[in-house]
Amino acid sequence: MSPTRAFHEAPMPLFQGDEATGSALPVGKVPSYIKDHRQRLRARFMEGGAAAMPDYELLEMVLFAVPRQDTKPIARALIDTFGDFGRVISARPERLRAVNGVGEAVIVQLKLVEAAAHRLARAKVMNRAVLSSWAQLLDYCHTSMSHRETEQFRILYLDRKNVLIADEEQARGTVDHVPVYPREVVKRALELNASALILVHNHPSGDPTPSEQDIAVTAQIREAADVMGIVLHDHLIIGKSRELSFRSEGYV
Repeated sequence: MSPTRAFHEAPMPLFQGDEATGSALPVGKVPSYIKDHRQRLRARFMEGGAAAMPDYELLEMVLFAVPRQDTKPIARALIDTFGDFGRVISARPERLRAVNGVGEAVIVQLKLVEAAAHRLARAKVMNRAVLSSWAQLLDYCHTSMSHRETEQFRILYLDRKNVLIADEEQARGTVDHVPVYPREVVKRALELNASALILVHNHPSGDPTPSEQDIAVTAQIREAADVMGIVLHDHLIIGKSRELSFRSEGYV
């Protein structure tokens, strides 16, 4: 079956020899100037929270868990490369490795933070009535998808009470395309005994404006779902800082 084209996350090191030697601290105690700097950052964070800190400082604190490293230059290099905190933690490992000072310990720490963020956001929407917790759903979608560098198409499956019973990735694609199979979408809904769907995909460009293909494939999925008595509630396109709802725009 051919796809329908449519949619435009002295302690020993964690890993021996995995960090760039230029950013490693001498074996032994952390120098006092580094220790004092970290204490000041921790105090500022506890007093003012994340809002009191720029992205590079928050990232620097995340990397405190990496032993024997001056994390400030690594944090700045990551922000310079990827642009913001969200894009750093969601960057692909192979791209992270290309940044000076980044090795496996740093990558593991960043991916751990990403996983924790996704799990926390997901916990706020799973097994809950989605239509009455719409803001939390949008937060989850942005956390999971807004910083991705390639398109991802997800399906949220709901029961008769519009409780979210499953959240599944249907496909991954490139920077401006992901293959979508309307028949597989509906088949999976029947397997889960779902009564309704919400489609979600991201636009890595940051602009959530739907393409003609986005609109066409949504209509195909809606038609296939209607035949089986399944409701398509909405299709959300997630951009970098905002989203577009097909229902709000009159497409469904």
